[in-house]
Amino acid sequence: MKEDVNAMSEFVKKGIDLLGTYGGKIVLALAVLIVGYFIIRLLVKLISKGIDKMKLDEMIKHIAKSAVKVLLYAILIISVVEILGVSMSSVVAVLASCGLAIGLALQGAFGNLAGGLMIIIFKPFKIGDYIESTGAEGYVRDISIFYTTIMTLDNKKILVPNGDLMNANVTNFSAADKRRVDQDFKITNDIDADFVKRVLLQAAVDTEGVLTDPEPFARMTNVDDDTYIFSVRAWCETPNYWNVLYDLIENCSKALAENGIDDPEERIAVRLVQDEEEN
Repeated sequence: MKEDVNAMSEFVKKGIDLLGTYGGKIVLALAVLIVGYFIIRLLVKLISKGIDKMKLDEMIKHIAKSAVKVLLYAILIISVVEILGVSMSSVVAVLASCGLAIGLALQGAFGNLAGGLMIIIFKPFKIGDYIESTGAEGYVRDISIFYTTIMTLDNKKILVPNGDLMNANVTNFSAADKRRVDQDFKITNDIDADFVKRVLLQAAVDTEGVLTDPEPFARMTNVDDDTYIFSVRAWCETPNYWNVLYDLIENCSKALAENGIDDPEERIAVRLVQDEEEN
């Protein structure tokens, strides 16, 4: 019993000695932590108001605010650790090891983060643009830090990593105010080429949405065996591209049919049917 009392007394004595040695540091560290927390909250609000007044992209503002908050809290934690008397070299070594492990594990995420920042800064495309890259094609719905959301014409949602977008060719179909519509038509070679040209050119001019400057173009551009290839090119406002494309195909096809200009494949099909009926 006496030994237990002695052990308890020794334990209490050591606790008092430790409290006397480190108690002041612990109290000071807690005080700095609490006061620092409220100061950081005040600073973050003030800095955020200043950032909001800047003419920057909303995503950049959000990243800047987060970076400021992380930096201030990191300074606070380092200050508390120093007050407690912990060796900074040991802390730095531990942080470096953790940082290396995390960096290797999140290498792809960091690449996407860097890609997102580059997209926000250099703006190769914006929300609402029609783009094609890395096998994905459609309208840009959203640009986040890690992914860009693309909606296809048939309303499929594609998430493309920003790192891939910055390391690949990106075709932005919405970058310019005007776009050119190109369409080829096969014509039999036993018909007047100038007549075909006039028919196609008039059909292009009559298509709604086709611009007069630059003027529409219709000419024979290639010869394939017994077939002439005529190309029709017309300019339109970029938002009207798809309507003009389909209207141009429809109007040119109708104009060819109304003027008795045959598609060689249709003529072959007719001949086959006639031969079968005669037999």
